[in-house]
Amino acid sequence: MILIVDFGSQLAHLIGRRIKDLGVEVEIVEPELVEEKLARNEYKGMILSGGPASVYEEGAPSLSSKVLEWGKPILGICYGWQLMAKLLGGEVKSTRKEYGPERLKVERKGEILDGVDEEFEVIMSHGDTVMKLPEGFEVLGRTEKVKFAAVADLERKMFGLQFHPEAEHTEFGRKILSNFVLDVCGEKGKERVVEIEAMVERVRQQVGEEEVIMAVSGGVDSTVAAVVIGKAIGKKLIPVYVKSGLMRPKTEEWVRYVFEELLATGLVVVEAEERFRETLRGVIDPEEKRKRVGELYVEIFKEEAQKRQGVKFLGQGTIYSDVVESKGGGKHSAKIKSHHNVGGLPKELGFELVEPLRYLYKDEVRELGRRLGLPEAVVKQQPFPGPGFAIRIRGEVTAERLEQEKLADAIVLEEIEKARLLDKVFQCFAVMTGAQSTAVKGDAREFGEVVAVRAYESSDVMTSRWARLPVEVLDRISRRIVNEVPGVSRVVYDISTKPPATMEWE
Repeated sequence: MILIVDFGSQLAHLIGRRIKDLGVEVEIVEPELVEEKLARNEYKGMILSGGPASVYEEGAPSLSSKVLEWGKPILGICYGWQLMAKLLGGEVKSTRKEYGPERLKVERKGEILDGVDEEFEVIMSHGDTVMKLPEGFEVLGRTEKVKFAAVADLERKMFGLQFHPEAEHTEFGRKILSNFVLDVCGEKGKERVVEIEAMVERVRQQVGEEEVIMAVSGGVDSTVAAVVIGKAIGKKLIPVYVKSGLMRPKTEEWVRYVFEELLATGLVVVEAEERFRETLRGVIDPEEKRKRVGELYVEIFKEEAQKRQGVKFLGQGTIYSDVVESKGGGKHSAKIKSHHNVGGLPKELGFELVEPLRYLYKDEVRELGRRLGLPEAVVKQQPFPGPGFAIRIRGEVTAERLEQEKLADAIVLEEIEKARLLDKVFQCFAVMTGAQSTAVKGDAREFGEVVAVRAYESSDVMTSRWARLPVEVLDRISRRIVNEVPGVSRVVYDISTKPPATMEWE
């Protein structure tokens, strides 16, 4: 088993997922519990995760220097490496920040850098940097701005990485973790699959003979979760689709197809467009939007529960990226945004949540869906946020701007699909930015809104890179939006990676 110390990283659980993919068990703990865990001597190695703090901040999470005298292999990643350097007598300073891809030049192969190229892309996300190495460490690789991007003390089997090998878009990242876990730590991996029957049995144990109201949207997460829960409780599953007016056109038809025809279950459709418009009236702050949407969803589900003698279970398609961004990763994690189904839920929920996918990533959910027999049309559905277009409109969600957003979004989808590129992108959409700029239409001046187009590639939603769409496709999207969407002055293309950008703008 490998022990992962979580200093509040958005990616700590992803480190664990990568290691589990190698067939090796992990345990994730907060730094306050490390010494107690190590006393059991059950681990072959330890990984110190990244985190949002600075090692010199007052109250920043830390470790006793005795932990580093453990005598078994230790890998520090980002904050974990900086903390290791500080505790061992190195020097860490706040420097020029780096967020996103950089090129690592390898100076010494072997150990954790065995089998990698001489130069490759890595994902950085840091504000502090190790400026002076502790005694006994040597440089394995560097980037243009970071001299000590990969280091090792081979005698003590200590390694440090300023970049994130667990991130999907770090080339050779999985190889580096495999080198550490299997070769340096001497673990023996075995094939790992998500056990469907065990997942079903956990739901059965939680729910018993009770009914479950299942929040469904037609997306892959809620559909797969519904199938898992349905296998556990059969006809006691009550799928409920809430018509908020904030989803893509034809969503209701798709949900009816999935649940009434494909899965042959009953489906409850709740008309609530006016209620959502009212709850969002005058709201500008994105966190407030998410919370209001989450609270109204729960209110509607409570009303449905009361029609059925007070159902006490609410099923959701929550996945791990929702949890992490809503500060569900651990004690030292930072909140990025309150997902409507996690941080956006009211404190007094009134339901016990049933979330069989809570600790799975998007790519794992899709693979699980395939194993459950769902067709590719369902499994490959693009993610769509629960608050819908409300968080793709910067500022107040008015009827006019909602219509603009729907038109622009449809154009993006149509043109990318027409170019046969829909399978090449993880997600694509338009954003009403709230920014205004001057345009000339019909020889007259118009001061209209700027629309941003976002399309990116990812698999687990934890990291992404922008999609390199052909300029001809971008040209058609831009011309159509400016010409067909009233009140729009120009179109820009978002080429931000994650990190630093999140998938959605709000």
